Amino acid sequence: MPASKFRAGLVLATVAVSALTISACSGRPERPRLAYEERPVEALYNTGYQRLQRNRWADAIDYFQEVERQHPYSEWSRRAILMQIYAYYQNNNYAEAIAASDRFIQLFPGNPSAPYAFYMKALCNFEQITDVGRDQGYAQAALDGLKDVQRRYPGTSYAIDATVKIDMVNDQLAGKEMAIGRYYQRAGQPLAAINRYKAVIDNEAYQRTSHTPEALYRLVEVNLTLGLREEATRNGAVLGFNYPGSPWYAEAYALLSEDGRTPDVAPTAQRESWLRRIIPG
Repeated sequence: MPASKFRAGLVLATVAVSALTISACSGRPERPRLAYEERPVEALYNTGYQRLQRNRWADAIDYFQEVERQHPYSEWSRRAILMQIYAYYQNNNYAEAIAASDRFIQLFPGNPSAPYAFYMKALCNFEQITDVGRDQGYAQAALDGLKDVQRRYPGTSYAIDATVKIDMVNDQLAGKEMAIGRYYQRAGQPLAAINRYKAVIDNEAYQRTSHTPEALYRLVEVNLTLGLREEATRNGAVLGFNYPGSPWYAEAYALLSEDGRTPDVAPTAQRESWLRRIIPG
């Protein structure tokens, strides 16, 4: 076997023709790729780890991929996949990190590091959650993954962190319902708005979010607009009982009082000018 195949180190190389072609099409230079060259697995892995410590995520990934390619199904391959998950995540390559997590779970489902792979998959979706004005597909995927971690590995540090993040995702999804409800309310579609606000207060997971007081206030507001005074009074009473110190209850109290239906519980918070500026919707 030629001695060149055992040189100490993998070298970075580019395929000139493909690089020029891609560069011409995209306007961006192609990143150099690792050329195949045999090397002891320890040297490959350690070089990748050194790159990782220097935050050279893409370079580290190249070496860990080479470990996996040259030594599949080995202990070194298992470690290399875990390192790829981490490096992809740090480099904001979330789709690739999820794919590496799935690969680890498929190849090593009973391994002690499997909880990490499940957690990182959920975390990558969590990191991609967008504002409530946009699609919440990542939020739902994160919620499903975090619940899976919680169910599979109760009592672990991953499950504990998943519990915290589940509350955050639920707050996000409840916020999406509120945004849609406000949109319908502004558009003169009160019944559609009511359905969205009820989705927040009727969902047990959403009831613990920061959006519940506003949802109850909006139901007071919209029901009064529709002339459904008993329903408005009932929602106001629930709001006052659970959130007497919320500015939203102060607003609901004022609305109901103006309608001649002053609630029994007086608010302990003052009406706030910033709140009045965003009402309605």
